[in-house]
Amino acid sequence: MGFQKQPGTQDFLPGAVERWQFVESKARDICRRFNFREIRTPIFEATELYQRSVGETTDVVEKEMYTFMDRGNRSITLRPEGTAGAVRAFVENKLYGEPDLTKLYYIGPMFRYERQQAGRYRQFHQFGVEALGAVDPALDAEVIALGYTFYTEVGLKGVGVEINSVGTPAVRAAFRERLLQFLEPKRELLCKDCQSRIDRNPLRVLDCKVDQQHFEGAPSILDSLDEECQTHFDALQGHLSGMNIPFTINPRLVRGLDYYTHTAFEFKAEGIGAIDTIGGGGRYNGLVADIGGPDQPGVGLGLGLERTVILLEKQGVELDNLSGVDVYLVGLGEAADREVTRLLHGLRLRGIAAERDYQGRKMKAQMKSADRLQVRYTAILGDDELERGEIALKDMSTGEQRVVPLQELADVIIGASLTNINNKGV
Repeated sequence: MGFQKQPGTQDFLPGAVERWQFVESKARDICRRFNFREIRTPIFEATELYQRSVGETTDVVEKEMYTFMDRGNRSITLRPEGTAGAVRAFVENKLYGEPDLTKLYYIGPMFRYERQQAGRYRQFHQFGVEALGAVDPALDAEVIALGYTFYTEVGLKGVGVEINSVGTPAVRAAFRERLLQFLEPKRELLCKDCQSRIDRNPLRVLDCKVDQQHFEGAPSILDSLDEECQTHFDALQGHLSGMNIPFTINPRLVRGLDYYTHTAFEFKAEGIGAIDTIGGGGRYNGLVADIGGPDQPGVGLGLGLERTVILLEKQGVELDNLSGVDVYLVGLGEAADREVTRLLHGLRLRGIAAERDYQGRKMKAQMKSADRLQVRYTAILGDDELERGEIALKDMSTGEQRVVPLQELADVIIGASLTNINNKGV
């Protein structure tokens, strides 16, 4: 019996992985423009890091973490989210000593043992950013704008932004009492998870996807905000409006992690399954101090790449030449075939993605291979053309064919590619 991948995991094969490369390259480009720098942290950390930062009463810590004892009898957990590890690195490497704001991003796998459903996997991938060192609500707005720009520029339609303020610990403590008075009479009507959360973390009850019909008339945390929290939330809305980022206020939005303060937000999109959240984040002003660092504020987001790729496919977003092969070389004749090898290497050294046949196939079969690769050009070289120092270059999108000098092949392909880019207005 052959081996198979584990439940909740995926193989990303050629033909599909190119979509992943596209969204990852878009994420990196947007972070460059927003001045976020990449950080790469281990995929496992001390279990206590997640217990202290994410929260011991969250579903992530209680039900979903991959935790094991290593050979040194230490409790180790595969990272279920990216913020805790990034903040740990920020503290351990004393990045808080830099004079400027610390703006970081990461792309990588996360691990949660949860029930499989559309767009949810036990090994999944996130693109996340963290900005540490400022309380300015303009920074919250910038992080939201970065996420919204990412979804817009990969080509997704209908992505919405929901925002809320979850206040400070003091605000939440006061709101908790009001909420408990509302929830207690409904306890027996709620699902088992909510019944448990009422005692341990009642704010999370409002986040339940099962019992929303029972929360009509529930108190809103927005009515409990103090002056500081209200000012921050009002300023956030002003900054988002100034950037033309559309948003709606959802007073029941609390997110599933305990470290959030002030701003919480999510990105929503239809067509992904029962759970329509595709990304989210918020401000976490106390987290750095909680894990042993100085009292530094922060704000961040995490975007699910599986859900992004699924939506690209469902919405039929066309991506340009995912194969990335610019030219396919065909050699007809022994001398021409040897020259194709030399040409192929020379084109690659000039930055051109090039391919050829290695299976001794006829020209017709080679042209079919070029079609499957969706190449921009085919270049056909026979022994006669080689003697004349020429090669036939065919534009596969138009069918136009012309003869160019062998020594100018790379320059012609590069020039044509630049023309196409300029014509697209890039």
